[in-house]
Amino acid sequence: MDWFHSVSLWIFILSLGFVKGSFVVDVTQSSYQAEENHNITLEWTFTTKPDTPISALKILCSLNNGHEYSTLYYLLGGVEFSEVQDEEFSGRVQSDKDALREGQIRLQLSRLRTEDSGLYLCEVDTGYGRGSNICRVTVSESKSEKTETTQQPGRIRPDLDKESKVKVWGVIILAVYISGLLMLCGSVLLLKCLNQIETSSHTTSELLMKNVSAGGSSHSVSGLTGTAGNCRSRL
Repeated sequence: MDWFHSVSLWIFILSLGFVKGSFVVDVTQSSYQAEENHNITLEWTFTTKPDTPISALKILCSLNNGHEYSTLYYLLGGVEFSEVQDEEFSGRVQSDKDALREGQIRLQLSRLRTEDSGLYLCEVDTGYGRGSNICRVTVSESKSEKTETTQQPGRIRPDLDKESKVKVWGVIILAVYISGLLMLCGSVLLLKCLNQIETSSHTTSELLMKNVSAGGSSHSVSGLTGTAGNCRSRL
């Protein structure tokens, strides 16, 4: 009898392990790639029993972005608790409760952000089994935003083009003003130099005329003196 009870106990333990081991949580897609502001639907499947109500389910889905965990979805006793959900996912997660009856977890995540990238873990407890599985989500920057933020070769954005034109016209006006100022200063200096040269020429001419006049007068006086001396010697 003791032997019979021992064998029965071992069979019971092995059957429990078999039932527990038969419960599986799987992912329909192990990796997702999407662009910013797009939507994706994350899907997990788990082993179900026909007589298991939704109220017996406990589901917790969270994001691990490499720094911290954020709660994406939480269901307990058939009730979704949005207050447990992290603020970053508020208003962006929709679930399909009807799919839970078929052993499917479908969570639509809308208006994706680059911060949504990371590993998504979904833990399921049905009361007769417990398990979890993960999938990876990679959200890249949208192409339209890249086009707006990245300047294409040979193209200049209108605001930059307008600003460049204003700068160019400013430089041209300044150059013209400086050139005109230099030309005016040069003209004034040239006129002063010409006036000085003309004044010097007049002064030199006047001095020469005076010297010539003075020389002629002295010769005349000498001639008159010589003539008077000759006249006296004759007398």
